[in-house]
Amino acid sequence: MDSRAMRSEGWRLFPRAYIGYKLFNSLFLGLNVGTIFTIYKPLDPSVYSLGGIALALAMLAIAQLYGRIMTLAWFFRISLLVELVVLAMVLWFLANPYTWLTAILVYAGYQVTFSFGSYLVRAETLALDDDELLRRVDSAKQIGYLIGMAGSWLFYKLLELRGVQGSEAKVYDLHWLLLGCELVIIALLVKSFGRSSR
Repeated sequence: MDSRAMRSEGWRLFPRAYIGYKLFNSLFLGLNVGTIFTIYKPLDPSVYSLGGIALALAMLAIAQLYGRIMTLAWFFRISLLVELVVLAMVLWFLANPYTWLTAILVYAGYQVTFSFGSYLVRAETLALDDDELLRRVDSAKQIGYLIGMAGSWLFYKLLELRGVQGSEAKVYDLHWLLLGCELVIIALLVKSFGRSSR
């Protein structure tokens, strides 16, 4: 067996649902790209240094596990874990906006998701293992990101027309849109993986 291949171990990936998942995942990123500057306002700059060290150590530790976790089952589990962390951050922010605790929890949550970034990119490349499928997935990512950025700009402008001016109020309202998007992301992710039929 080619050691570079993703081990299926009784699982399969459904490309159509996975492409939809990556489209909405990047849509979320595009919508969310400007919000962190407002959310992180209460944090001291030293937090970012400590966070960067923790992120590098976490990524190093995860890389040591590649021999065990380069399987479709682990790819699904880790992808789902990342999306559930994001969902928890969105829900927490909607319940407790603009406190120091919220800022540090959102920052820590994103550091957790980023720590799996290298693994997820490598696992995706191995799992897809088809030039045309990789092209479609990467195209979906870029389209989703562009739509998300344009969508966030339009959303903010619509809020201004309704009289919402403060950046904090705009970012809070955007999180309701992010919540809906994240629920779609999780549903598509779950549809993207399954057990192979015997």
